[in-house]
Amino acid sequence: MSGRLPAEALAGVDGIVNLAGDNIAKGRWTKAKKRRLRESRVLGTRHLIEGIRAADPKPKVLVSTSAIGFYGDQEHRALHEGAPNEGDFLGELCQAWEHEAITARADGVRVPIVRIGIVLGKGGGAYPPLRRIFKMFAGGPIGLGKAWMSWVHLDDVVGIFLRCLDDENARDIYNATAPNPVPNSKFTAEMARTLRRPAIAPVPPFMLRVMLGEFGKHANDSQKVMPLRTIGLGYEYKYSEVGAALESLA
Repeated sequence: MSGRLPAEALAGVDGIVNLAGDNIAKGRWTKAKKRRLRESRVLGTRHLIEGIRAADPKPKVLVSTSAIGFYGDQEHRALHEGAPNEGDFLGELCQAWEHEAITARADGVRVPIVRIGIVLGKGGGAYPPLRRIFKMFAGGPIGLGKAWMSWVHLDDVVGIFLRCLDDENARDIYNATAPNPVPNSKFTAEMARTLRRPAIAPVPPFMLRVMLGEFGKHANDSQKVMPLRTIGLGYEYKYSEVGAALESLA
């Protein structure tokens, strides 16, 4: 978003879901790419909030997006919504993005923030490229497969956003991840089972860095994220087990 929204664009709008942001997984993280990642999220949200402030009446709720990249690589520790980040680029980016969104609260706008995990859906996210790899008989765990994967089905991402829009009690940060994260080895085995393909080609972690640059390092971050506040809102997951989620997409 390159500038403030015109006031008429928000006329009659009760709620906003802010999903804007340059694709974090597309292209190497050059200085220019990092600048686009930050500007599209932080400045984009700032311009959106400037439009909200100028609107009369103002929207009642802004559901703003973040990501579990906030937490960084934290090995086997269970991470709830109050866990700190590790201060790497993704963590600092998510923190700045969230801070910008929260400023709308000063104008009386309810601002829940949704930290999205590894999304499984047919139309985008992590699943289509993984499916192609397995269909070519090239699927396998990353390294020893010990890194935790905090996945979530697309249907539940949509459900969590809708819950945050509609529920007046939703005023905090919420993890959009399934309640049962799994190690990469378990995720890989379930991919192989549902697609009827072997999982015998482990990917050395250093190869991700070679192929993807700095982002490749984060592709193997271990994040055991627990959606405690999301469950506390009363949200009921359609897919809480990775096997059922992958079967719905196969």
